[in-house]
Amino acid sequence: MFLSVKRQKWQVDRMKQAIIYCRVSTDKDTQATSLERQEQELLKLADELSLSVVKIIKEKESGFQLNRDGVFELLDSLKDDHIDVLLIQDETRLGRGNAKIALLHCVLKEGVRIYTSTHKGEMELSESDSMVLQIVSIVEEYQRKLHNMKISRGMRKAVDNGFRPQKNLKNQHLSKGPDKKEVPIQEIVRLRENGLTFKDIAATLRGFGYDVSKATVNRRYIEYTETKMENED
Repeated sequence: MFLSVKRQKWQVDRMKQAIIYCRVSTDKDTQATSLERQEQELLKLADELSLSVVKIIKEKESGFQLNRDGVFELLDSLKDDHIDVLLIQDETRLGRGNAKIALLHCVLKEGVRIYTSTHKGEMELSESDSMVLQIVSIVEEYQRKLHNMKISRGMRKAVDNGFRPQKNLKNQHLSKGPDKKEVPIQEIVRLRENGLTFKDIAATLRGFGYDVSKATVNRRYIEYTETKMENED
């Protein structure tokens, strides 16, 4: 069970935006009281640090589980809502065991700082957690590089066999002017379905001579999906 509360920004826009995340593991009355206590402690900390709290997420779930509604809402908000800081009581509220490491990695990878009421400011990782997170980051980076190499090798092989991605263009009718860049939309869709980020797709296409940015790839993908939905309707 989880509860998400959106709050109005109560200070000027220059303030850093923060999300409060509170968790307990059971539905007992004492745990419910703990949820409220966590929220009040973190609101006080946000006030002391001049942070603008834009969302509060509270849930009653085991910290060993990753499949939590509150966690997924938190991760979505970190990506979409321009969050600067995550406020938690302590690192165990985010998760326990391997779940904690996985979530710490996801949060820090987004460039979001973690503040705790325990530290009265930015969280200090233990030496062991810091080492594990460094290893996870290195492994993930090499996995990404290997994946991209595999995609690039496949595309080069296709080109050597006569495939011309520049001929595989659609949605050109959406262009409202002569300056709209040509991009192989079907390749963008295929690479996206293979799990590549828009940044990685743009880098791959630039390797084939397309002068495209991450924003262009993102925009064309959205145009494609919207047009596809309209045609299906």
